[in-house]
Amino acid sequence: MHPIQCKCGAVKGKLENIGTSNRLICYCTDCRAFAHFLGTAPFVLDEQGGTEIVQVAQQCLRFCQGEDLLSAIRLSENGMLRWYAKCCGTPIGNTMANRKTSFIGLIHSCLDRQQMDKDFGEKVAALNTETALGQAKPKQRGLLGVLVRFIWIVLTNRVSGRYNNSPLFNSSGLPRTAPKILETEELEKLKNSV
Repeated sequence: MHPIQCKCGAVKGKLENIGTSNRLICYCTDCRAFAHFLGTAPFVLDEQGGTEIVQVAQQCLRFCQGEDLLSAIRLSENGMLRWYAKCCGTPIGNTMANRKTSFIGLIHSCLDRQQMDKDFGEKVAALNTETALGQAKPKQRGLLGVLVRFIWIVLTNRVSGRYNNSPLFNSSGLPRTAPKILETEELEKLKNSV
């Protein structure tokens, strides 16, 4: 069991029966834009604009309190759902809009830093390094392993039907809350934030 909590403690949950997971740092401009949208960039992004993420199957996620405080945005009409706690702006994680692609990329800021190595392993992949901030870009590492584990998470949950057990989607397969879709100008402004 791995605890999940927003910064103010109003949203609490846990990961149970974690199974296959990916641990990575993503340096993409979309992850940076999400942190800037929430005003949490100093707590979420590393010095080169990377966000540490743990990918697990959505059905591992259980909320104990504050589910009604979950909200979501999409950076564009077809973008990922980016979930956060609206009480304090803590980013929770990223999912696809279709619950059948049943993974969630949990943002490190809602996880227990002291348990991450034990629960998710010490190896951390680095992806989208070409858009990292600064001149000396980090080297991309671990992409193949991340892809294999990601496909395994999605396929096994699709075949077994466990994707239906997501706490983030209702029984009709729709997100539990209607996401706000950012305007193009707002997204560009966020992506140009440093």
